[in-house]
Formats: sequence, C-alpha cells, structure tokens
Amino acid sequence: MSDMTETTPGWLPHDELEQARSRMPILYVEAVPVRVDDSGEVTSIGLLLRMGSGGAVSRALVSGRVLHHERVRDALLRHLEKDLGPVALPRVPASLQPFTVAEYFPTLGATPFHDPRQHAVSLAYIVPVTGDCRPRQDALDLVWFSPEEASSAMVLNEMHGGHGALLKQALAHVGCLF
Repeated sequence: MSDMTETTPGWLPHDELEQARSRMPILYVEAVPVRVDDSGEVTSIGLLLRMGSGGAVSRALVSGRVLHHERVRDALLRHLEKDLGPVALPRVPASLQPFTVAEYFPTLGATPFHDPRQHAVSLAYIVPVTGDCRPRQDALDLVWFSPEEASSAMVLNEMHGGHGALLKQALAHVGCLF
C-alpha cells in the first residue's frame, strides 16, 4: 500500500476503510444488467467475468460501494458505467425500488451472501441496458446468457459470495422460473 493521500471525495484511505468495515455495515448497490424485448420480457442477462485475488475466474454482477454523500441512483449509474462502459445506456427506472436487499456477512452461513471482508448491505436492481457494453476496470469480459442458461447450475456455480442466489432471485422477480 502506498502512503498517498486519497483525493477522490467520499473514499476512505485503506486503513480507515478496513477500520470502518470491522465496525459497521457498508452500503453497496448491485445490478443485474438485462436486455429486454419490445414487450419488456427479459431476453438475456449480462454477467461479468472477473479474475479473483487468488487467480480464480468467476462470474459476477455489477457491484460496488455507495460513497459518502452520494445518491443511490448516482452510485448505481457510476458502477454500471465503470463495469459496462460509458455507452451501455442503462435505463435506471424513475422509481428506484430494489428487487431485494442482500445482507452479506463475514461469517459463512448467516445468509446465502458472504463477504469475508465485512458486513455489507446491498440494494439489488435489475437494470435494462440498450447500448454497447464493453467491460472495463477489473472485469475481463461480459457474457450475455439467456435466462435459462443464466439459471443453469454450471453458471450459478461460477458465481461466488452469494451472487448466484441473488441472480436466482432476480430471475424469479422478472418471472423466469426454471
């Protein structure tokens, strides 16, 4: 770690973030990017391909922290652009109602959601995207799956920390029960 001063407003230096994570839940947003047809039916689900810290490749949803003094809508848009690129053209609904709230714990088994770093509360959204998605930052790729493919054991097993359970909830929320 460097001793450089963080200049991005709302971000804590690494040691202060670790201290906060050990004492209180951290707020996150998560998004399931989808493509929809003209009638609003979900036709495909976009999953990121990421390289984990241990070198393992996994599938993931768009996810990230909400900054201090940042609106949830702005955090959601920021993370969608960060992970999907500036021309993904997300259609965040006017009423920002999450399809679920996921609570991540550092202790395995408390909920289906696990994050060894922290207790986190995540507002989860299904967000239609209409533009060209090109993963950025730490994402290696974005792959579009049909709802049937996304709900397969093979795909769900490639997701860690509870993202598979969250994806199943998202699919059920849009009426895709397999």
